[in-house]
Amino acid sequence: MTDQVMRAGSRAMWQDVSVGQRVLAVVTAALLGVDAFVHLHDAAQYDQFRSSVMSEGDVFRIQGVVAIVVALALLIWPRVLTWIVSLLVAGSAAVAVTLYTYVNVGQLGPLPNLYENTWNAPGKAFSAVAETVAALLAVAGLVMALRARSARRGH
Repeated sequence: MTDQVMRAGSRAMWQDVSVGQRVLAVVTAALLGVDAFVHLHDAAQYDQFRSSVMSEGDVFRIQGVVAIVVALALLIWPRVLTWIVSLLVAGSAAVAVTLYTYVNVGQLGPLPNLYENTWNAPGKAFSAVAETVAALLAVAGLVMALRARSARRGH
């Protein structure tokens, strides 16, 4: 009996996700995948730039892993929370790459100085575009998820 209840609940859980949300989730996850690939692929090139705690390569690896985890979460469970996290991950990456291209912020706490005043680094512009578009799509997905949740609650 419990098995039947769980299966029925699982079906109901996925029925409230529109095709539009699913498409946005897949595209956003793919863009987060681009972000992850570029960061993980290029991380070793940045290991020489260090603070006392970590290297820029370590920051790249962390960003890559976080982007993968969030992309998978978005594919599995495209709801308000995962859209918010997707927006934070993609948006913060897009802001960081743009900021550190134009402004020498310097070292911030345990983070090394990430300043690199060029868009010519391998994958940098491609990743920045992917992050920016992913953030914009995450906003659209969040709006759709909020509207769907409101409709389910009858508001």
